[in-house]
Amino acid sequence: MENDNIVINPDQLPRETEQPAIINTDVQVNSAENLTFLRKLQENKRLFSLIRTLFFIFVSALALLLIFLFIISVVPALQEIPSGGRTHLVNSEELRQSASYRKQITLMKKDIDRLNIKYNNYTTGQSYLVINTTDNLFYLYKNKKLIRSGHCSTGSYMMLKTEEGRSWVFKTPKGKRTIQGKTTHPYWHRSDWSYIEEGSPVPPKDDPSRYEYGVLGDYAMSLGDGYMVHGTIYKRFLGMPVTHGCVRLNDEDLDIVFHSLNIGSKVYIF
Repeated sequence: MENDNIVINPDQLPRETEQPAIINTDVQVNSAENLTFLRKLQENKRLFSLIRTLFFIFVSALALLLIFLFIISVVPALQEIPSGGRTHLVNSEELRQSASYRKQITLMKKDIDRLNIKYNNYTTGQSYLVINTTDNLFYLYKNKKLIRSGHCSTGSYMMLKTEEGRSWVFKTPKGKRTIQGKTTHPYWHRSDWSYIEEGSPVPPKDDPSRYEYGVLGDYAMSLGDGYMVHGTIYKRFLGMPVTHGCVRLNDEDLDIVFHSLNIGSKVYIF
């Protein structure tokens, strides 16, 4: 039996268990939806053209913005970079003999002399006061040297109007003025606007209620037209534009300014 051939029927062989095919319906659905969307997008040429136009406009605007930022930021910085060259002084006899050159030098010397005279007239050896109404600062000079500086208060530039048509603008006058009077322990003679501003009836001109003491500090210097340099009880407002036109100083600064300036001393307000 060792040489007998063994015949096996293929139908009798064990077969592997067949697994049913698994189909991912979600992927198929999504793919179908994407293809449908792309097909519709391609079919709608007008929408596609609009999207493309908007994209080009966006890119162009972004490019222009970048170019603008480059021009306003990078180019000035590059211009400030030193080129490495040096300025050379030229001592040319031919240039000095030129008529136009000599004329220009003569005009420049005259301008310098004129400005020196103007500067000396403004900055005499006497003491003078400079008021900066923009930053609310004062500068006291003596013999052309700064001896005192600090904060002050100047006009608020507020406007007050009445129904009758009267109006006031509370600003400190600019220009060159002089000290026209000096007073110790001054009083304030209230103007009509002070009553109108607080909503009170305006009394007669000589009414005792118009006179108030102790609100202008220990000293006051008249600049004319009702404007003064004086002290204040509202020291917390120094450095701010809050006055009705006068210049306010704190007690220590006012004491030094008062005793440094004389009647006729210059006050420059800008």
